[in-house]
Amino acid sequence: MDTRELIKIIARPKLKEPNLIAAWPGVSSVALILATYLLDKLPFKDLAEIKPMYFFEPIGVLARNNIVEAPSFPQSRFYYLKNPSGPRDVILFIGDAQPSSKAYDMANAILDVGNRFHMNRVYTCAAAMTKMHHTEQPSVRGVATNQAMAEELTGLGLNRGGNLQISGLNGLLLGVAKERDIDGICLMGDVPSYSHRIQNPMAALAVLDKLKPMLGIEIDTSDLAEVARETQQRIKEFAAEAMEDYIDYFTEPIWEQGEEYYDDEEDEED
Repeated sequence: MDTRELIKIIARPKLKEPNLIAAWPGVSSVALILATYLLDKLPFKDLAEIKPMYFFEPIGVLARNNIVEAPSFPQSRFYYLKNPSGPRDVILFIGDAQPSSKAYDMANAILDVGNRFHMNRVYTCAAAMTKMHHTEQPSVRGVATNQAMAEELTGLGLNRGGNLQISGLNGLLLGVAKERDIDGICLMGDVPSYSHRIQNPMAALAVLDKLKPMLGIEIDTSDLAEVARETQQRIKEFAAEAMEDYIDYFTEPIWEQGEEYYDDEEDEED
């Protein structure tokens, strides 16, 4: 399909074969945490946006002080970074939400924007749900759109993703990139399967540490590391409280067992 009517170009900078990073909300918010941190810490500028009306249907409105507001839509915006520390610039795409339909069209629209600026390759990030414990350091897995790039990931010390399914647009975008013969990589941070509904900045930090040299960018990750430490401590506290509740619910103090309690030793007859 022709996506030109779906895209609004805000700026037309001359970029050096940029790498494109795309992120949407997903499991443990790994991709969104990483992308918003990049946007906050590096001097990105507005580049373009995808018009939302084709992809999203508003199902209600907000009223403030008895006045109804106009319908609002999720934003899908592009930003660019002139990268002084590496050979390539960076385009960052952040989507507030994934469309319930027409995801394939959105993936093509994003790649069309990248191609307008002579994109080199596309990156996505995601979470890999594993049997790890929340006290463990997350590892990072990688998958690519071709064998040569898969071997490149191995050389960078990334775990092989193996046979898996990457749900949502964080995965679908790479599939569409492969259809269009565009190089793509997905980096996945391990998260405990039992806490996949909790935001996981630990996994986002692990992925970002691997992504930095691939993009050739310099960024201070100390703030994200602090958030990761605080989150890990909160998870430990929640886990301890949950264990206490579990023990209290399924056990009964021996002094509260009343008549059901008896001494195992038989009384001796006189």
